[in-house]
Parts: sequence; C-alpha cells; structure tokens
Amino acid sequence: MPAARRAPTRLVVSVHDVAPATAEQTRRWCADADSLGISVSLLVIPGPWRGPSLADEPGYAEVLRARVERGDELVLHGWSHRAGPEGSVLRRSVGRAVARGAAEFAALDEAQAAERLRAGRTVLRELGLTTSGFTPPGWLASPAAGRALRRAGFRYTTSHFGVHDLWTGRLKRGFALSHRPGGAGERLGAVLVEEWARRRASRGGLVRIALHPDDLDRPGLRDTTMRAIEAVLAAGGRAMTYSEVVIR
Repeated sequence: MPAARRAPTRLVVSVHDVAPATAEQTRRWCADADSLGISVSLLVIPGPWRGPSLADEPGYAEVLRARVERGDELVLHGWSHRAGPEGSVLRRSVGRAVARGAAEFAALDEAQAAERLRAGRTVLRELGLTTSGFTPPGWLASPAAGRALRRAGFRYTTSHFGVHDLWTGRLKRGFALSHRPGGAGERLGAVLVEEWARRRASRGGLVRIALHPDDLDRPGLRDTTMRAIEAVLAAGGRAMTYSEVVIR
C-alpha cells in the first residue's frame, strides 16, 4: 500500500500592529522578509494607536501601497487595537489574560463590530487601500463579530488556530506562532516557536509565524524568528499571503 502523501508546506508570515507609530518596526520586519525573498501579510490598525491614526498620517499609505506592489497584502486588524468595557466580566478577563488588553473584538455585539469594520474600511478606502481579510487583535472575536464580518463581505478571518474562509465556512488549520516579549516565559516561548516551526515544516501543512513590533525590543527574539522562518523555507515551505492560502 503506498505511503500517504504529505501535504505541501505553506508558510504565512504576518507583520502585526502596522500603524504610523510602528512604521520603523514594520520597516525592519519587511526588510528581513525582503532579504529572504518572501511576501508578508501586513495587519493594519487604521484608528489611533500609540499615536496618530492612519487617516492623520496619509503619507504612510504610500509606504503600504509600495508594499502591496511588491506582493504583500493588507489585512484589517481591528480599529484601535484596544479592548473597551463591552461584554461580560468573564470575556473581558479572558481578553486581558490572553491579549493583554488588546482584544478589541472579543466581546462586541454585531452592531458594534460592524461599525468598527466600516470605520476601518472607510479609512483604507479613502487612502486608496483595500483588504478582504480580517485578523482580530489578540486573535479573539465574539460570534457576533464573526456574523458582522460575513455580512460585510470579508473573505476570511484568522484565529489562533487557523484561517477561516467566510465564504465557504472552511477552516484551514495552522496554529499561529508568536512571541510574548517581557513575560516570564519569554525564553521558553522563543524556543518553542523555533522548534514548532521546524516540526510543522517537516510534516507539511500550514505554518504561521506572527511578527510584532515589540519583539524587536527584546534581544534574541528577532534572531529566533529568522531561524524559524529559514527552517520552514529550507524544508521546502512555500511562503504566501493569507489571501493566497484561502484561494488555493
């Protein structure tokens, strides 16, 4: 009996928290991606976050357009990347524990989620930018937010566990690997990111590596991340954007 055929390895590298305030960190991560010859998914925060909003710094849209022309894609990443007072105490507590207060969409009702999605898309559209994908801050979104995404016509969203095709209902499984800088488990987490990436690459399937601006403030995290990406590529992994994963 022939051996089971291994699924091809696909790699998505996502750059999170893209905003005027993190322009330099985004530039550095994109330069690293360029050095490896891979495209990335840029997770854009359109509202005010750590400084001015994207609408207040329209010149930054030129940078984003240039990245799209190189083969990257833009993904809406919430509105303000900050959790508010919405939802139950339990949901807010989980959001604080998992996402350090960034779980903006974790407890929204459908109307609240729809309004923030409209606001984010409007900013992008007025700057000549488009997106069909959404990644909630902290990878946490309420069921109502999921309904709002489908009603708004988004093609896909992502969670910790994979990429959700909102048009077909299919889940393409692949756990999101990322660092947690500054925490007690930072060093162990870095080791796990690299080791898990290697293991997944050898088995085939979807490997996701998420890059955050704050990772660059911690010694060694960038190097660990680059080794993890290089290991996946060396194992035959093909780098692609989230949109490419969904349509293939």
